[in-house]
Amino acid sequence: MLKILVIEDDELIRETLVQLLESHSYRVIVAENGRFGVQMALSEIPDLILCDVQMPEIDGYDVLRTLRQNSLAATIPFIFLTAQSCKTDFRRGMELGADDYLTKPFTKAELLGAISSRVSKRQTITQPLTFALHQAEARLKDLVNESSNVSILSPEKLALEALLRRALAQGEFQVYYQPQVDIATGQVIGAEALVRWQNPDRGIISPAEFIPLAEETGLIIQIGEWVLLSACAQAASWLAAGFSPFRISVNLSARQLSDPELKARIVQILETTGLEPANLELEMTESALVENATVAGATLNELKALGVRIAIDDFGTGYATLGYLKLFAFDSLKIDRIFVRNANADAQNAAITTAVILLGHSLNMTVIAEGVETEPELAFLKKHNCDIIQGYLFSRPEPAPIFESMLVADRRLFAPPLTAVTARPIPFVPVSEPEKSKNLSMSILGIV
Repeated sequence: MLKILVIEDDELIRETLVQLLESHSYRVIVAENGRFGVQMALSEIPDLILCDVQMPEIDGYDVLRTLRQNSLAATIPFIFLTAQSCKTDFRRGMELGADDYLTKPFTKAELLGAISSRVSKRQTITQPLTFALHQAEARLKDLVNESSNVSILSPEKLALEALLRRALAQGEFQVYYQPQVDIATGQVIGAEALVRWQNPDRGIISPAEFIPLAEETGLIIQIGEWVLLSACAQAASWLAAGFSPFRISVNLSARQLSDPELKARIVQILETTGLEPANLELEMTESALVENATVAGATLNELKALGVRIAIDDFGTGYATLGYLKLFAFDSLKIDRIFVRNANADAQNAAITTAVILLGHSLNMTVIAEGVETEPELAFLKKHNCDIIQGYLFSRPEPAPIFESMLVADRRLFAPPLTAVTARPIPFVPVSEPEKSKNLSMSILGIV
């Protein structure tokens, strides 16, 4: 079913468009202004966008400009809906990359015709590319079969890479959120964003299986950007709904740290989503830092200057010296789960965990314990003044609706688990109007 995003600030017009499109078997998602429209376009990746021009905060032109600059949304067919008929306005939209321009009032036939035309054109463009992809996959299989050294060209690895590239194009990735809980208050004060891959044939594919391949092929840059954008948009919506304090943590890979465009990408994402830099924490492992310490150091200093928080992940499992803690001036230090496990009973783990907490606090860092699974582990961490925990004791990583239900219920440590709510992360609840208002909306649009 074709998925259409409607970006329209007029509620009556928006509701009318939804009714019309759904009556013609389109799946419709909606945004009530330009900012939410950009967020939904980049998180949902619709098949087509209908967008009003005149809107508060971000108008239709800025929506289009932002999407055309993003690799994930650059090719989505985009149709302007506007009451303006000036040639200058029309030209401006087309120069930014609009595919069509419908002037209100327009008829139902004109709207459906424009949608059909754009969809057909896109299929004409993408079908040869899909065919070429199938040919490339077949050729790779032939090369593997013909190779005298099959171990070098693993058919499983090649097949997974093809699936990975297709997953990016078809939007098969999801972001799950694992709560981070303040030990002193028991309150959820943030979350770590974690990518999950839901393949239609193989089901959930473990990050341990596809992340190393994404790193190797460079696809981690695109995946990482999508996760960062989705997580920031989601965090901004929760903060706007009144769930505060809240900070979102997102992992950065070694490839991303070496990307010269990383700072520019993050600045654009923060501006697009409206998330304050202080509400974003970027996590990186010791090994990622060591891989390119000079470039990573310069990048991290630039990000800290923006107000973004920086955390070192899996501390103690990599190859960095203690000097890195001083060199990079981290805001948070995450104790790896291998040291947290049974720290209440294992003398070595207890000594390491206690020492790391003391070290972090002496350097004015927030200390976060990962992988907390038992109440004795929690009691040990609380006794030794660890600041924040995350782990299965409180919650495993969950999709946004389930995580949101925890926030709505103000769930705290040891509270009973909740089931998913049906609310959207960025909710839109159409308000029913009398039939007279709906008819008025129809006449405004000129839909007959």
